[in-house]
Amino acid sequence: MAYLPDGGRGCNGCRDFVRWSGIDIITSRARRERSTTKRPIEVVTMKSSFRAALLVTFAASAVGAQASSAAGSVVPAAFPAPGDAAPDFSATATDSTGKAIPVSLSSVRGKVVVLAFYPLDRSSGCTAELDKFRDDYATLFGDGVVVLPASVDSLGSHASWAKEAHFPFAMIADTKSELATKYGSQGGARPYFKRTVFVIGKDGKVVYADTRFNPLAQDGYDKLAAEVKKAKGV
Repeated sequence: MAYLPDGGRGCNGCRDFVRWSGIDIITSRARRERSTTKRPIEVVTMKSSFRAALLVTFAASAVGAQASSAAGSVVPAAFPAPGDAAPDFSATATDSTGKAIPVSLSSVRGKVVVLAFYPLDRSSGCTAELDKFRDDYATLFGDGVVVLPASVDSLGSHASWAKEAHFPFAMIADTKSELATKYGSQGGARPYFKRTVFVIGKDGKVVYADTRFNPLAQDGYDKLAAEVKKAKGV
Protein backbone atom coordinates (compact mmCIF):
# COMPACT_ATOMS: atom_id res chain seq x y z
CA MET A 1 0.00 0.00 0.00
CA ALA A 2 1.12 3.57 -0.62
CA TYR A 3 -0.36 7.01 -0.09
CA LEU A 4 -0.64 9.76 -2.70
CA PRO A 5 1.75 12.56 -1.83
CA ASP A 6 -0.89 15.18 -2.55
CA GLY A 7 -3.56 13.48 -0.44
CA GLY A 8 -5.34 12.09 -3.49
CA ARG A 9 -6.00 15.35 -5.35
CA GLY A 10 -3.88 14.18 -8.31
CA CYS A 11 -6.54 11.67 -9.38
CA ASN A 12 -9.09 14.17 -10.68
CA GLY A 13 -9.90 15.23 -7.11
CA CYS A 14 -10.83 11.65 -6.15
CA ARG A 15 -10.19 10.88 -2.51
CA ASP A 16 -11.16 7.21 -2.60
CA PHE A 17 -9.14 4.14 -3.43
CA VAL A 18 -7.19 4.57 -6.64
CA ARG A 19 -4.98 2.38 -8.70
CA TRP A 20 -1.49 3.76 -9.42
CA SER A 21 0.73 1.58 -11.60
CA GLY A 22 -0.98 -1.56 -10.30
CA ILE A 23 -0.53 -0.46 -6.63
CA ASP A 24 -3.51 0.22 -4.29
CA ILE A 25 -3.14 3.73 -2.99
CA ILE A 26 -5.19 4.90 0.01
CA THR A 27 -6.13 8.53 0.07
CA SER A 28 -6.79 10.56 3.20
CA ARG A 29 -10.56 10.18 2.76
CA ALA A 30 -10.24 6.42 2.49
CA ARG A 31 -8.15 6.33 5.64
CA ARG A 32 -10.84 8.28 7.50
CA GLU A 33 -13.57 5.97 6.27
CA ARG A 34 -11.63 2.86 7.23
CA SER A 35 -11.11 4.31 10.66
CA THR A 36 -14.83 5.16 10.92
CA THR A 37 -15.95 1.65 10.00
CA LYS A 38 -14.33 0.28 13.14
CA ARG A 39 -16.25 2.54 15.49
CA PRO A 40 -19.68 0.84 15.31
CA ILE A 41 -18.03 -2.46 16.18
CA GLU A 42 -16.31 -0.85 19.15
CA VAL A 43 -19.59 0.77 20.28
CA VAL A 44 -21.47 -2.51 20.03
CA THR A 45 -18.73 -4.23 21.98
CA MET A 46 -18.85 -1.53 24.69
CA LYS A 47 -22.67 -1.78 24.91
CA SER A 48 -22.50 -5.56 25.24
CA SER A 49 -19.87 -5.32 27.94
CA PHE A 50 -21.87 -2.68 29.81
CA ARG A 51 -25.04 -4.78 29.59
CA ALA A 52 -23.19 -7.85 30.88
CA ALA A 53 -21.76 -5.84 33.77
CA LEU A 54 -25.25 -4.61 34.68
CA LEU A 55 -26.62 -8.15 34.69
CA VAL A 56 -23.81 -9.36 36.93
CA THR A 57 -24.35 -6.44 39.31
CA PHE A 58 -28.11 -7.02 39.41
CA ALA A 59 -27.68 -10.74 40.08
CA ALA A 60 -25.20 -10.05 42.89
CA SER A 61 -27.56 -7.50 44.45
CA ALA A 62 -30.49 -9.92 44.30
CA VAL A 63 -28.50 -12.69 45.98
CA GLY A 64 -27.32 -10.27 48.65
CA ALA A 65 -30.85 -9.05 49.32
CA GLN A 66 -32.13 -12.61 49.67
CA ALA A 67 -29.34 -13.49 52.07
CA SER A 68 -29.97 -10.35 54.11
CA SER A 69 -33.70 -11.06 54.25
CA ALA A 70 -33.11 -14.64 55.33
CA ALA A 71 -30.66 -13.54 58.01
CA GLY A 72 -33.00 -10.89 59.37
CA SER A 73 -36.22 -12.90 59.29
CA VAL A 74 -37.63 -14.36 62.48
CA VAL A 75 -38.70 -17.99 62.27
CA PRO A 76 -41.30 -18.83 64.95
CA ALA A 77 -40.72 -21.97 67.00
CA ALA A 78 -43.17 -24.85 66.73
CA PHE A 79 -46.17 -24.84 69.06
CA PRO A 80 -45.22 -26.55 72.34
CA ALA A 81 -47.33 -29.71 72.59
CA PRO A 82 -48.92 -31.25 75.68
CA GLY A 83 -46.21 -33.02 77.64
CA ASP A 84 -43.47 -30.62 76.51
CA ALA A 85 -41.67 -28.42 79.00
CA ALA A 86 -43.16 -24.96 78.58
CA PRO A 87 -40.57 -22.48 77.26
CA ASP A 88 -39.40 -20.28 80.11
CA PHE A 89 -39.79 -16.55 79.75
CA SER A 90 -39.37 -13.21 81.45
CA ALA A 91 -41.66 -10.39 80.39
CA THR A 92 -43.37 -7.22 81.57
CA ALA A 93 -47.10 -7.00 82.19
CA THR A 94 -49.50 -4.40 83.53
CA ASP A 95 -53.03 -4.18 84.85
CA SER A 96 -55.60 -1.46 85.52
CA THR A 97 -53.15 0.34 87.82
CA GLY A 98 -50.75 1.01 84.93
CA LYS A 99 -47.77 -0.25 86.91
CA ALA A 100 -45.09 -2.34 85.17
CA ILE A 101 -45.23 -5.88 86.58
CA PRO A 102 -42.29 -8.22 85.93
CA VAL A 103 -43.48 -11.76 85.23
CA SER A 104 -41.66 -15.01 84.51
CA LEU A 105 -42.70 -18.61 84.22
CA SER A 106 -40.19 -19.70 86.85
CA SER A 107 -41.63 -17.23 89.38
CA VAL A 108 -45.07 -18.86 89.22
CA ARG A 109 -43.85 -22.46 89.32
CA GLY A 110 -46.26 -24.55 91.36
CA LYS A 111 -49.30 -22.75 89.98
CA VAL A 112 -51.42 -23.42 86.92
CA VAL A 113 -50.76 -20.81 84.24
CA VAL A 114 -53.01 -19.89 81.34
CA LEU A 115 -51.04 -18.09 78.62
CA ALA A 116 -53.35 -16.62 75.99
CA PHE A 117 -51.95 -14.89 72.89
CA TYR A 118 -54.30 -12.62 70.96
CA PRO A 119 -53.92 -10.24 68.00
CA LEU A 120 -54.78 -6.73 69.17
CA ASP A 121 -56.24 -4.73 72.04
CA ARG A 122 -59.88 -3.71 71.61
CA SER A 123 -60.39 -5.60 68.35
CA SER A 124 -63.75 -7.38 68.17
CA GLY A 125 -62.55 -10.95 68.64
CA CYS A 126 -60.08 -10.01 71.34
CA THR A 127 -62.71 -8.00 73.20
CA ALA A 128 -65.06 -10.99 73.12
CA GLU A 129 -62.31 -13.29 74.42
CA LEU A 130 -61.03 -11.14 77.27
CA ASP A 131 -64.53 -10.08 78.30
CA LYS A 132 -65.40 -13.77 78.54
CA PHE A 133 -62.30 -14.38 80.67
CA ARG A 134 -63.47 -11.57 82.97
CA ASP A 135 -67.16 -12.49 83.14
CA ASP A 136 -66.62 -16.24 83.61
CA TYR A 137 -63.36 -16.01 85.54
CA ALA A 138 -64.55 -18.14 88.44
CA THR A 139 -65.92 -20.85 86.13
CA LEU A 140 -63.04 -20.88 83.67
CA PHE A 141 -60.13 -20.50 86.08
CA GLY A 142 -60.97 -20.10 89.75
CA ASP A 143 -58.48 -19.58 92.55
CA GLY A 144 -54.80 -20.44 92.25
CA VAL A 145 -54.58 -19.87 88.48
CA VAL A 146 -52.36 -17.22 86.86
CA VAL A 147 -54.04 -15.86 83.74
CA LEU A 148 -51.71 -14.00 81.36
CA PRO A 149 -53.14 -12.66 78.11
CA ALA A 150 -50.39 -11.38 75.78
CA SER A 151 -50.29 -9.24 72.66
CA VAL A 152 -47.90 -6.97 70.78
CA ASP A 153 -49.57 -3.87 72.26
CA SER A 154 -47.77 -1.51 74.62
CA LEU A 155 -48.08 -1.32 78.39
CA GLY A 156 -50.00 1.94 78.00
CA SER A 157 -52.55 0.36 75.70
CA HIS A 158 -52.99 -2.60 78.05
CA ALA A 159 -53.35 -0.40 81.12
CA SER A 160 -55.96 1.82 79.47
CA TRP A 161 -58.02 -1.11 78.25
CA ALA A 162 -57.73 -3.03 81.53
CA LYS A 163 -58.95 0.03 83.44
CA GLU A 164 -61.92 0.59 81.14
CA ALA A 165 -62.92 -3.08 81.03
CA HIS A 166 -62.11 -3.90 84.68
CA PHE A 167 -60.02 -6.93 83.80
CA PRO A 168 -59.02 -8.98 86.89
CA PHE A 169 -55.69 -10.08 85.39
CA ALA A 170 -52.41 -8.60 84.22
CA MET A 171 -51.62 -8.43 80.49
CA ILE A 172 -48.20 -9.02 78.95
CA ALA A 173 -46.85 -6.41 76.53
CA ASP A 174 -44.76 -8.50 74.13
CA THR A 175 -43.83 -5.60 71.86
CA LYS A 176 -40.83 -7.41 70.29
CA SER A 177 -42.72 -10.70 69.83
CA GLU A 178 -40.08 -12.58 71.80
CA LEU A 179 -42.54 -14.52 73.96
CA ALA A 180 -44.92 -15.19 71.08
CA THR A 181 -42.05 -16.53 68.98
CA LYS A 182 -41.12 -19.04 71.71
CA TYR A 183 -44.67 -20.35 71.69
CA GLY A 184 -45.10 -20.47 67.90
CA SER A 185 -47.68 -17.69 68.10
CA GLN A 186 -45.92 -14.91 66.23
CA GLY A 187 -47.93 -13.95 63.16
CA GLY A 188 -45.15 -14.32 60.58
CA ALA A 189 -45.26 -11.41 58.11
CA ARG A 190 -48.05 -9.80 60.12
CA PRO A 191 -47.15 -7.90 63.29
CA TYR A 192 -50.10 -9.43 65.17
CA PHE A 193 -50.09 -12.70 67.09
CA LYS A 194 -52.00 -15.85 66.31
CA ARG A 195 -54.86 -16.53 68.69
CA THR A 196 -53.60 -19.40 70.85
CA VAL A 197 -54.14 -20.63 74.42
CA PHE A 198 -51.77 -22.76 76.50
CA VAL A 199 -52.40 -24.28 79.91
CA ILE A 200 -49.19 -24.92 81.83
CA GLY A 201 -49.27 -27.28 84.78
CA LYS A 202 -47.76 -26.87 88.21
CA ASP A 203 -44.69 -28.83 87.07
CA GLY A 204 -43.96 -26.39 84.23
CA LYS A 205 -45.17 -28.68 81.45
CA VAL A 206 -47.79 -27.88 78.84
CA VAL A 207 -50.99 -29.79 79.57
CA TYR A 208 -53.23 -28.23 76.92
CA ALA A 209 -52.73 -26.24 73.72
CA ASP A 210 -55.40 -24.73 71.49
CA THR A 211 -53.52 -23.26 68.52
CA ARG A 212 -56.65 -22.00 66.76
CA PHE A 213 -58.74 -20.71 69.60
CA ASN A 214 -62.15 -19.42 68.53
CA PRO A 215 -63.24 -16.56 70.81
CA LEU A 216 -66.83 -16.78 69.60
CA ALA A 217 -67.38 -20.50 70.20
CA GLN A 218 -68.52 -21.68 73.65
CA ASP A 219 -67.00 -25.09 73.00
CA GLY A 220 -63.51 -23.63 73.18
CA TYR A 221 -64.16 -22.12 76.62
CA ASP A 222 -65.67 -25.37 77.87
CA LYS A 223 -62.57 -27.31 76.83
CA LEU A 224 -60.33 -24.70 78.42
CA ALA A 225 -62.22 -24.85 81.73
CA ALA A 226 -62.04 -28.64 81.77
CA GLU A 227 -58.27 -28.63 81.13
CA VAL A 228 -57.67 -26.02 83.83
CA LYS A 229 -59.58 -28.13 86.37
CA LYS A 230 -57.58 -31.18 85.35
CA ALA A 231 -54.31 -29.28 85.77
CA LYS A 232 -55.41 -28.08 89.21
CA GLY A 233 -56.22 -31.64 90.21
CA VAL A 234 -59.84 -30.81 90.96
